[in-house]
Amino acid sequence: MSYHIHIYRKTNNLNGSISITGSKSISNRLLIIKYLYKKDIYIENISNCDDTKILENSLKSKSDVININHSGTAMRFLTSYFSIKKNKTTILTGSNRMKQRPISILVNTLKNLGAKIIFLEKNGYPPLKIFGGSIKGGEVIVDAKISSQYISSLMLVANRFKNGLKIYLKNKITSIPYIKMTFDLLLLSGIKISWKERYIHIYPDRKEGEKIFHVESDWSSASYYYSMATVSKKSNIILSSFFNKSLQGDKEVSYLYEKYFGILTYFTKNKIFLKKKENFYQKKIIKLNLNKTPDIAQTITVTCASIGVKCYLYGLETLKIKETDRLSALQEELIKFGVILKITQSHLEIKDFIKKRIKYPIEINTYQDHRMAMSFVPFTLLNNFPILKIKDADVVEKSYPFFWKDLESIGFIITRN
Repeated sequence: MSYHIHIYRKTNNLNGSISITGSKSISNRLLIIKYLYKKDIYIENISNCDDTKILENSLKSKSDVININHSGTAMRFLTSYFSIKKNKTTILTGSNRMKQRPISILVNTLKNLGAKIIFLEKNGYPPLKIFGGSIKGGEVIVDAKISSQYISSLMLVANRFKNGLKIYLKNKITSIPYIKMTFDLLLLSGIKISWKERYIHIYPDRKEGEKIFHVESDWSSASYYYSMATVSKKSNIILSSFFNKSLQGDKEVSYLYEKYFGILTYFTKNKIFLKKKENFYQKKIIKLNLNKTPDIAQTITVTCASIGVKCYLYGLETLKIKETDRLSALQEELIKFGVILKITQSHLEIKDFIKKRIKYPIEINTYQDHRMAMSFVPFTLLNNFPILKIKDADVVEKSYPFFWKDLESIGFIITRN
């Protein structure tokens, strides 16, 4: 059941230790691999978020109708997975928002390889009816600028194609670290795979044997604490379990927040310590290409808005087709704080800050988007300690179910209503 919260603080010093669940991105890829090679793949510290639970329950289900609700990852990964399940017909559907998120690139590519899939309502969009069968494979050209998940979806099942699969990545490659993550996990799973320039080749060969994966904690979830540390007066936050060598592209947050906001990251075994750099000179304008890390765009935008820094963020083409139109959502919510945001199809820019009389609590609409709920929390650390009302706060369960509980453990005061 949906609920709202009021959240505020009595101090802008941050102290505490938090353990964040396993990476959603790694967990979801490993689940597909596990269900293709059940005898060999074992997963430890798997994510406890809704997206991962939905995917795992869908993989376990014997039903002919699978409803993945808001989970875009599940929709894309399962489209390819069910297309190779011989003698099984599956209807794959989701929420109303999911039915507005395009999937024609992936479906048409699978159909060109021999899959049989039909659109049940609007052409190019879920729900889908998938007739599982044998796919020969071969070579395909995929537009890589729309969504890396289309490419990862194909890669995850291509080893089961009779002739494997060779993918040519056309146009600018969006979110390349996520494709690299899929590549590395397949390689570690014993699958023969190569990547040369714009060609990814997955062979129908696999080295069998037991593989145990311990999933590192989620760097995109950690990004909210980097944002809070930036706005805070002092920071002594410890996060676990994180490693200096990571498969996750969003580890880039540690570099970006050190360079642009003065937040230092210290690694000790499987923990990171976030500290504010002394005498850090804060630039008044920041320009960043987030093509490789679009999931931290909202976090960085709110960080800049909270501390009065203008920014120009580009490479954000995928944000229009996420859980909501994230660019428009940011524009709508930031104006409540007097922040003027200009947006296009692929970038955003904080243009100005206007003085306005603000009546608290400010209501933050979340648009069924977990990142909207979490990214706005740093505003509560401002010197006047504003109270925020986060509407539909349960959306965090999609990626970080314990977020509000973890915030309470480090001094945030939260009431649920």
